[in-house]
Amino acid sequence: MACIKDAHIGSWVSNKMEELRNKKLAQVSGEVMESGLDWVQPNQQFFESCRDKCSKKCKEDEMLFETLQFYHKDMEHTNSSVAEKKKAIAQTLSELEGKSGQKSKVIEKIEMLRLEQDKKKELIISQNQANKTRLKNLNRAKQVFQDHLGLEIRKINGDTLQFIFRNINPKDPVCAYTFRLRINECGSYQILSSDPPLERMSYLEKRLQETNSFSAFLANIRREFVNLLPEK
Repeated sequence: MACIKDAHIGSWVSNKMEELRNKKLAQVSGEVMESGLDWVQPNQQFFESCRDKCSKKCKEDEMLFETLQFYHKDMEHTNSSVAEKKKAIAQTLSELEGKSGQKSKVIEKIEMLRLEQDKKKELIISQNQANKTRLKNLNRAKQVFQDHLGLEIRKINGDTLQFIFRNINPKDPVCAYTFRLRINECGSYQILSSDPPLERMSYLEKRLQETNSFSAFLANIRREFVNLLPEK
């Protein structure tokens, strides 16, 4: 009872209770920390593993992104190169088409020239044949008139023939009545001149072109010369 009546007993009890409480708190704190450490350490390892994986994944993603950028730039370069090649191919095709068109025109022109040459060849052959026929007619008429009417034919200035009629004027049988003739580029007879001049010469020449009868032409010419004689 004396102890209870001690004035300092309350403080002592309070101090003891505080000490017990502090010890208990320290004990509990230690246990909590130990158990916390036991819980934190595996989770920390897990978080570190996740962090490492995330870091690795980030690096892989960065490398993948860089690779994608590289392929994107390479694709742009390839597309640009393809576009240039397409343009070059289109230009080459256009040039080839132009050359093909020029070739077709040249072939067409050559064909036209060939046809024109064939026509000229046919015309020359036809003219030569016609000239041969005319020469035959001339020779036949020459022979007839030369034998019966004293006609003389002379070749002058290359392609020009001179026809000389005599025995027209009874008073002067040797007097010459002449005209000059040639075959032109078209294969037609062309009268160049006559001595003495005949007014109907152009008409007689036209009739010769129409009938191609040289004997009749010579007979008409001789008749015109005879008609020039003064009337008795």
